[in-house]
Formats: sequence, structure tokens, C-alpha cells
Amino acid sequence: MSTAYGPDRGGPPRPEPLSAPAARPWAPGPRDALVTGMGFCLPGAGDAPVRDAKQVWAVASTGTSHVERDGFHHGTVRGAREAFGELLPEVPARYLRSYAEVHLYGLVSLAEACADAGLDHRAGELRGADVLTARAGVDSNYDSYRAWHDADPATVSPADAKSLFVRLLVAGTSSDVGPVQAALLGSTGANYTVSCGCASSSVLLGIAHMMISSGRSDLVVVTGVDRFDTERVLHGHRLREVVEREAVTVRHNSDPPAAPRHDRPMRPYDAAGDCMNYGDGSVTLILESREHAEARGARSHGAVLGQATTRGGLNSAVAIDTGGTGLAEAARRALGDHTSPARIPYVNGGGEGDALFTRIESNAVRALWGEKSGQVMVSSQEACFGHSGAPLGNLGAALTLMMMREGQVCPTANCVTPSPVCSFDPVPGTSPRALRFDRALSFNYQVGGVNSALLLGGGDAC
Repeated sequence: MSTAYGPDRGGPPRPEPLSAPAARPWAPGPRDALVTGMGFCLPGAGDAPVRDAKQVWAVASTGTSHVERDGFHHGTVRGAREAFGELLPEVPARYLRSYAEVHLYGLVSLAEACADAGLDHRAGELRGADVLTARAGVDSNYDSYRAWHDADPATVSPADAKSLFVRLLVAGTSSDVGPVQAALLGSTGANYTVSCGCASSSVLLGIAHMMISSGRSDLVVVTGVDRFDTERVLHGHRLREVVEREAVTVRHNSDPPAAPRHDRPMRPYDAAGDCMNYGDGSVTLILESREHAEARGARSHGAVLGQATTRGGLNSAVAIDTGGTGLAEAARRALGDHTSPARIPYVNGGGEGDALFTRIESNAVRALWGEKSGQVMVSSQEACFGHSGAPLGNLGAALTLMMMREGQVCPTANCVTPSPVCSFDPVPGTSPRALRFDRALSFNYQVGGVNSALLLGGGDAC
């Protein structure tokens, strides 16, 4: 496990349990779902991706944004192919030629997570693992078809033509990122992909938690990975036209959601926030049952204690319920009968710069904490790497576990002047806020009314 943050490097002591009433207090057990590995492939400041917990913490704890370069606001991963060659030199070159960028992202984050967990995939230590992959787009298919369509038969060599053909086959079948990861691990366990937008990997963490707690599995690999084509991002303003044309139903507010933009930065929870920027990348988390982790002497980052998914019951796939009712209900279900909202001082939010989404969280937080909602810290790190879709649930979980170990809450990247809509403390600025806590929630939600809430634990849950 990485010792780049927390007490293992001489940092603050582990948080002491906070007192709060609970109908059924949580106690450690052999079927707890511990997070023992974290790996990343996210936009970096230079020509190399951000790959491990130490690098991610350095970015998030200072509110640094890697979204903008030369006036273009898009979280672009550079150097994934070089990172792949360093981490997985044994993979034949003919395979590498067939992989789209999104495959590389997923394999890099997977290799980093295995190393962080102390698991050797080459020795078959993940053969029994279940491999779950979250995807929010069809980027690899799109890129493959476009590459084939744009290829000039007069100039393409036979080797390149073969590579393009293989990539087209890979994109057109089930051989997306998940099956490629399972093949690398030699996995004999379950292998499937879920695509439900920004909540995808959060939902899979909940499924992994259920698989472990029920005894169905002892080792689960969860990856969220996506890539957004920059040419489509350049035409992001068309989203507003589509939204207006389709007559989006928005409760409590008649304004359509802001379109993604590339000409200015996203500012979650900020008074000037009016857009979001896309970002590419991948995050992989490895979950193990406590008994499996202890049997091999593994150390954990923390635990997934609960997860719930709700829908808003809206009558349109692009509608938004800004009342936050569904999100608040997801949080209550995740907390269950063993954790009170009073024990949750921090929420890793899903804010990405759109005032409508700020309103969703503000209403949900107010519904959960009432008159004390202003004391709850809610911060978002989406502006560090861009709105990446499927990886967001994994990234929020990873960062929240880091914060609990560090005893600090990361600021909301790019938030300078908090929006008056906020019913919570959005932790503006570029410095982390000291906080001793061992329970937290992480929110993900999206257009269409899908809401996910994760309950995460540190301290005695580790």
C-alpha cells in the first residue's frame, strides 16, 4: 500500500471515533469490503499521467487544475503509451497497436492499483478476481470507426491496415476495456461492464461491496475509464441547443443545464460557475474482504461501508430534479441504520460547475442536516482533472479515503467565491482544511435522475 500520506509517513494520528446515535453500531467483521489498492491514469501537468496516490494527493490537496493547456480547457492524458510500456513491457507490440487510448488508460490504472495493493498479476494472484468496469461513453468504438473511415488505402501500409481492422473488431465486440483487463489478470471470475454515466463506478463499488459482504467474492477489481473526443468537445455548445429543442423538464428551475465548454474553466460551487470541462482518464480500486486482506498481510486505505442508487422518477432521460430528493434518499439508504448523518462531517460532492447541480446538492444537504447544513464541508475535485464520466465515483472514493487518513479535507478546485446557492461549506481556496473524521459520504448524480451515495469509512474501518 502507498505510504505517501497519512500516519504512515509521520502525519496526524488516525481520527478518533465521533460520537453519534446509531440504532445498530457498525463493528469490524471478516466480510468488510476494504480498499487495498488504488491506481490512476489522469491528466498531469506535463507529458506524463498522474498515476499514484501520492501524485493525486499533491494535486487535489492544493486545488491544482490540470485541465487547461494553451487556452484549451480539457483534461487530456498525455504519456499513457509510455507509462504502459514501463508498467507492462511484456505485452506484445501487436496487442499494443490494437489498443485505443481508453484501453491504455484502463490498463495503466489497473497495473498501478495491483502494485499499490501488493498483488502480482504475473504470478496469478488475481486469477480469482472479479473484474468490473464502468464506462460512460462509446469513445473507443467511435475512434475505431472513424480511424477506419478516414484511412487512405493508398497510403496505409498492410501492417497499419491490419491494426486498424483488429481495432475495429475489438471495438465492435465485447472486447472493450473490461475483457482486456480480465485477460491481463487471467481472471476466472465475473467480468462485466456497467454504463450509467457519471455514477457508473460508484454503482460498481456498491456491487463490489455486496459481492464481498455476501461471501460471493473475496477480491474485486473496479475500474472507471472514459475518453472524450476533443472534436466533439469543441462543439459542446450544441448540447444547449439539443436540451432546449428536447424541452428538458427541470423541477424548481426552468433553465437548461449549462453546456460543456473549452474556452473557460469549470468552477464548482463558485458564484461564477457556468460550465464544465471534460476530462479523460481512468481510476482503478481493488477491494478485498477483510479476512482475505489479513490473510496475506495487506494494509487498507479504508472501507466501503454502504452504497445506494436511486432514480428521480422523472419522465425524461435528460431531465433534472434540482430538489435533491433522490440524492438525499440515496444517502439515507447508504447510511442505513448504523450511521447517523450527525457522524458525517464531510461529503465528497459531484459539483462540476453547473449552478443546477450546485442546487441539487444544496437541497440534498439541507434535507439531510437541516439547520446544521452550513457546518458540513462539501468539496469537489472535478476541476483538478476534468469531468471524466465513469471514473468519477472511484476518484471521489479514493480521495475521500485519503482525506480521512490525512486528517485534511481537500478544497474545491477552482472555487474562489462560493455561490450563494450553497447550503454547505464548499471549502474554497487552494489549501486543505484540517478535520478529524472517520466516516464520509461521496455523491455522484447526473442528468436523467440517477443518484448514487457511497458511505466510506476510515479509522476503525481500515
